[in-house]
Amino acid sequence: MSQPPRTLEIHSSPHIASGASVDVIMRNVVWALLPVAAFAVYSFGLAALFTLAVAVLSCVATEQVLCRLAAAPSTVRDWSVTITGLLYGLTLPPALPLWMVACGGIIGVAMGKCLFGGLGYNAFNPALVGRAFLQAAFPAAMTSWTPAFADGRFSSLPASTFTFPFAAPEYDVISGATPLALMKFEQQLTASGELLLGLTNGSAGETCAALILAGGVYLAARRMLNWRIPVAILGTVALLAWGFNLADPLHYPPAGFMLLSGGLMLGAVFMATDMVASPITHAGCVVYGVLIGVLVTVIRLWGGMPEGVMYAILLANAVSPHIDGLIQPRVFGTAGGK
Repeated sequence: MSQPPRTLEIHSSPHIASGASVDVIMRNVVWALLPVAAFAVYSFGLAALFTLAVAVLSCVATEQVLCRLAAAPSTVRDWSVTITGLLYGLTLPPALPLWMVACGGIIGVAMGKCLFGGLGYNAFNPALVGRAFLQAAFPAAMTSWTPAFADGRFSSLPASTFTFPFAAPEYDVISGATPLALMKFEQQLTASGELLLGLTNGSAGETCAALILAGGVYLAARRMLNWRIPVAILGTVALLAWGFNLADPLHYPPAGFMLLSGGLMLGAVFMATDMVASPITHAGCVVYGVLIGVLVTVIRLWGGMPEGVMYAILLANAVSPHIDGLIQPRVFGTAGGK
């Protein structure tokens, strides 16, 4: 009886796999984000719940439709677009009109991901592409805040939530400024304890620094996040803020406030660490993180807007391939990498 022919398969290195497929890694990132999303709903009620739901649904539906139009296999089951939707929703004001939420989700996935070729090819973080579009198109709505822990947040929705497309939203209650806006325009500092525990106004998922850090530690422990990036970002911001505050404490906030306020924690832990849009080498990740930290500090202290995390990460995404090109590791067994 003849034996079936055998095929010898030869592959290039690396020959050792970690066992963590794309869907496993992405699913773990979703698990790490769920406590942040749950706290957002607890803080802002139904407004945050609807915002997050529409953000995720618009992103997933856009990727599914584009896959069908391209006659390509659906990629929604790898969980990457779910992460995009969650992160995108967490960066938005909780009472943003839902039609605006959907528009940003469509733009973020279509132009920030699928236009570049899908997962593994996007040059920029798609969630931030969607938010950047909304920031440019609807600046007033993107800077209108509803109060956290308001009475009735689980029994009613803000009037702005169901605003008719292209109509000006009407807000029931407008909260005071976010901690960063208070610092920049009124020279008022929010207590670090309130920032750490999320007892402040702001975007849906940027308020509770403790939960964001816990998610980052979980992913780093499972080696699903390069810890060098958030450490470099946070370390740079802390060092610069400490130096400026030491030189002029009346005009520059302390390092603790700079680290815990705004979207820095969410951006440093979950957005700057995008495996596709960040550098590959360890040294490159450090340079990349330092660049983001410098840009965040410059925009916050001297820019016209109180927050600069989104722009800092997008600019660093653009520089990321050049960082990889400039910082090349030495080839083993050679001198000078030749």
